[in-house]
Amino acid sequence: MAAPSSEAERQRDKERTRADILAVATREFADKGYTGARVDEIAARTSTTKRMIYYYFGGKEQLYIAVLERAYSALRASEKQLDVEHLDPEDALRQLAALTFDHHEANPDFIRLVSIENIHHAEHLSRSEILAGLADPALGGITRILERGRKAGLFREDVDALDVHMLISSFCVFRLANRHTFQAIFGRDMLDPGRREHYRAMLGTLLIEYLTAR
Repeated sequence: MAAPSSEAERQRDKERTRADILAVATREFADKGYTGARVDEIAARTSTTKRMIYYYFGGKEQLYIAVLERAYSALRASEKQLDVEHLDPEDALRQLAALTFDHHEANPDFIRLVSIENIHHAEHLSRSEILAGLADPALGGITRILERGRKAGLFREDVDALDVHMLISSFCVFRLANRHTFQAIFGRDMLDPGRREHYRAMLGTLLIEYLTAR
């Protein structure tokens, strides 16, 4: 008879199962929205059962909130890993903008989830117990960069960290969320690899030109 699993092994199995459920649920909610997604379908595409999903998360809404938390946490984690304190303020903001550009492009499901949650007026997101705390580190980093830029006489005084975050996010989200309608109307694919570096540089230049405008 095989030896019983250790507590550490059971915990690793639990974490792997939970991660598997979240990965599949992310695609299900991104593809079908909150209303259209089915827990039965998520269970069928994972190595678990509907009952086990409810055991781990409590219900469909709690699973959906966990998916949103995972998506936002991944972005915040990538921002934390970006070391810009040693860069001059302009380069620091360009790198932050480029990181967001790259992250959103690599994670189209994140954009779709954000769009879906906006349709629901953020009613599920507002019930998360951790997402509110995720904003502070991101805005804190931008605030420090802006302060350094102002001290050096580079940046205008009437722009705060949330303004900068909104500007970066709006460009990156628009490029993904409106790709198909933009192409249908104007005949241009904003995700065309040949234009990628052009748009990536455009975002950084727009940000810096605005912050340095007198």
